[in-house]
Amino acid sequence: NLDGAPVALRYRANRIALGRALDAERDQVRDARLSAEGRHEAQRRLDRFVSLLRPGRQVLAFDPTGTGRTAEVLGDLARARRVSVIVPGVDTNLLTFQKTHGRYGAPAGMARSLYRAERAASPGARVAVIAWADYTAPAGVGVDAMTGRLAEGGAARLVRLTEGLPGDARVALFCHSYGSVLCGVAAPRLPARVTDVAVAGSPGMRVERAAELRTPARVWAMRDADDWIADVPHLEVGGIGHGADPVAPEFGARLLSARGAVGHSGYFTPGTESLGNFAAIGVGAYRDLVCARADSACHEGISGAEGR
Repeated sequence: NLDGAPVALRYRANRIALGRALDAERDQVRDARLSAEGRHEAQRRLDRFVSLLRPGRQVLAFDPTGTGRTAEVLGDLARARRVSVIVPGVDTNLLTFQKTHGRYGAPAGMARSLYRAERAASPGARVAVIAWADYTAPAGVGVDAMTGRLAEGGAARLVRLTEGLPGDARVALFCHSYGSVLCGVAAPRLPARVTDVAVAGSPGMRVERAAELRTPARVWAMRDADDWIADVPHLEVGGIGHGADPVAPEFGARLLSARGAVGHSGYFTPGTESLGNFAAIGVGAYRDLVCARADSACHEGISGAEGR
């Protein structure tokens, strides 16, 4: 899991680690001392390991300890010219990395949806998408979700990831919910190759203005009309809360349409303007962006962007 190591080597190493974790979990499932609940939890973890070991899956990071962390790559990361990194929010762990129901609200489903959309938006582009669940996220909407403590730890890991990606590909971050807090904390330390930071359903980025992020990357924000995060107070007092609302015009982000997205977890659903906008950023097709009505000039000042 060493950032900067050749990606093929990391894939092989993580398959070995997954195989060992699978063997250990099989022993757990057979342990007669476990309660029914414990055995059920072990079976769920075993099923997740089996899924991640399926042929064709490219696991960039894997750590089964605690609630677990992982990251998966779609596309050819070693040859990509543009890399999109999805940074998810609360309740992200090994067991929630992918879901059958609500699949586009889980990191693996978000990544698959974005990768397909990017390939459709620019069929010849050399793109890769990373479902990055390689940090310890808050469990539920409790104290950890209202502070920046876990975002600080995650930000350091995200910076190392972006610094260690192969080649000189441009990188875009797509930060959902608490993931946008993490991206805000990471912003001043991100390498110059990170050209875009897009947040959706954000409780705040721990600053009052986009300029305070101290990053040359373009900052984009969106929120759909019925996302409950709009009702969360956007302020910070004594370390509680995450600051100003990124979709407020005075924040200074470029505002994008999220038309078609439903609720807090619908931004990566196929057919939505939110996903279309993410894909356009991911492939650099800024002329195809759909601005929010509050910011009809969201693509001004971007070289070659015509917009609509």
